[in-house]
Amino acid sequence: MDRLDRFFEISERKSTIAAEVRGGVVTFIAMAYIIVLNPIILSTADVAGNKLEFSQVSAATSLAAGVMTILFGIVARLPFAFAAGLGINSFLATTVVGSLTWPEAMGLVVIDGVIIVLLAVTGLRRLVFDAVPMPLKLAISAGIGLFILFIGLVDAGFIGSTGQPSPPVGLGIGGIGSVNTVPTVVFVFTLLVTGILIARRVRGGILIGLVVGTLVAVAIEAIWHLGAAVERPGGWGLSVPTFSGSPFAVPDLSLVGDVSLGSFGRIGVLAAVMLVFTLVFANFFDAMGSFTGLAREARVTDSQGNFPRLRSALIVEGAGAVVGGATSSSSNTVFVESGAGIEEGARTGLANLVTGALFLAAMFVAPLASIVPTEVAAAALVIVGVMMVSQLRHIDISEFSVAVPVVLTVAVMPFSYSIANGIGVGFIAWVVLRSAAGNARAISPLLWIVAAGFVFYFARGWIETFIGR
Repeated sequence: MDRLDRFFEISERKSTIAAEVRGGVVTFIAMAYIIVLNPIILSTADVAGNKLEFSQVSAATSLAAGVMTILFGIVARLPFAFAAGLGINSFLATTVVGSLTWPEAMGLVVIDGVIIVLLAVTGLRRLVFDAVPMPLKLAISAGIGLFILFIGLVDAGFIGSTGQPSPPVGLGIGGIGSVNTVPTVVFVFTLLVTGILIARRVRGGILIGLVVGTLVAVAIEAIWHLGAAVERPGGWGLSVPTFSGSPFAVPDLSLVGDVSLGSFGRIGVLAAVMLVFTLVFANFFDAMGSFTGLAREARVTDSQGNFPRLRSALIVEGAGAVVGGATSSSSNTVFVESGAGIEEGARTGLANLVTGALFLAAMFVAPLASIVPTEVAAAALVIVGVMMVSQLRHIDISEFSVAVPVVLTVAVMPFSYSIANGIGVGFIAWVVLRSAAGNARAISPLLWIVAAGFVFYFARGWIETFIGR
């Protein structure tokens, strides 16, 4: 136990083994939806009449998440869990696949990961991290918090699309202006219970809230048989809180290693390079934003926002894309839902060992992993989001040239459903407005280069169209 304590620096970070275990469990519960959601996203893409099997993608998703989460916990010794990134898997399913086969698309993901690892090994990724001014780092943290909060509200059906130009969203599923399903009411109940527990400073408040919410959901499903929303209006989201059949299953890992580098020959070098560029940019800055926010929540940052073993963390994060591509589960990256475990007390990589072990176990007990409904897990995300948004109190926005990029960074993340978009808009606004205010010399040349890169990133649609001509 002493060796475990010294290796993970548990006592040094004022934590305990019990807190790390609780935090690891809470992080897994908050992230478990990816075992269901990632297969839903990836298996909807049709390639020449062939679709990926849901069970195969689910097994590969759990395997990659478990391996990467444990690896990061051992190397970086921080409680940041990994899984398939939602932005990139959607990009692959809706944009890349169709012109490429799945093995070819995963080959591009592997190339993306190799490039990110090289950027981390050479120190360039760390230089970019250090070049970001503190107000923007704090804004990124708060923006991610608002993003998490928004994800929770949407996943719970508390906020939904109206399908109209104005207003684009509204209260309830379909944006009808009211809460209109029992699962959403369960979300509200879980949110209030968890909020009360945390306000009362009850240890394990988030975990207790998740357990209570799940038990209530199981009881409601047993009585009313709501079923899944895709089958019956008013049903549960991604997972129904009930058991059906055996709780055990042998994982099908036949997708592991199904990778091809034939994309350059199929669509041409320039088109393939543009796809890789998009993947690298999204991976690079999504992870940087998540690292910034989570490290501050875990209270392991210094005055400049850096945290221990940053370079190793960046290298391992890049390896997540390689592992994700090699397992056909899409690029794996650090998950902002790790904040749920951090708020539960996780401060070290020991929590990652717990989370990773649960992901690996989920390959064999997938029905058990999916018993927590999305609506219950969403309550934890909203709580964590509120905690992270509170970082705004440390930013002085009395100067307008600071206020604009800070507010844009925070707002664009949830509104565009992308951490990278929020960072990019914030960087561009920062270099332009701070320079106009007479502070150009205080801006790192590297930040100018990155901002210019984001201009290229945002204009990539025009560029791709031009290349296609």
